[in-house]
Amino acid sequence: YMTLYPKRNLADLVNGAINSTLSRTINTSGTTLVTLLAIVIFGGETIRGFIFALIIGVVVGTAATIFIATPLAYDLTAKRMKKAEIEKK
Repeated sequence: YMTLYPKRNLADLVNGAINSTLSRTINTSGTTLVTLLAIVIFGGETIRGFIFALIIGVVVGTAATIFIATPLAYDLTAKRMKKAEIEKK
């Protein structure tokens, strides 16, 4: 997004990037969860614990991607841009 829209500020760039990928992330996680739930329902007792671990991993991974990775990427990019601006002067 930074090369596509070089005149936008960083917050708008991050917001646009998240908005464009959020539906894809939710759809991917949702279809994975549907598959895992089908395996829990129709699968054997032996695999059930493993599937529950996968379900927890998908949910936590999706939440971390949305709520942790995005602000972290924003902060690191802002810090890098600020440092580059100071070095330019």
